[in-house]
Amino acid sequence: MTVQLTDSNFKEEISKGLVFVDFWAEWCGPCRMLSPVLDELSEELEGKVTIAKLNIEENRNTASEFGIMSIPTMILFQDGKPLEKVMGFQPKENLKQYLESKLV
Repeated sequence: MTVQLTDSNFKEEISKGLVFVDFWAEWCGPCRMLSPVLDELSEELEGKVTIAKLNIEENRNTASEFGIMSIPTMILFQDGKPLEKVMGFQPKENLKQYLESKLV
């Protein structure tokens, strides 16, 4: 299950382990296409990677802090530190390979 992030719980939720955060908005078509892909990956990678989502319309402070200019943008965090940014819609297999490559 994906974790719903807000400005108030963001720092705590990304502080432990590998967390892949999707910055999205309701009105974004590619974001809506990506949502079920991330839900599936969340189940398949449970216990290895946490998949989380942050609605940028409702949580502008965090989106601004990470310089989110276009969506969907995903950032991979390790123990609270941003590692890499992935931009735009990505097919499930690409994202799965990417995340599995970070589990070393």
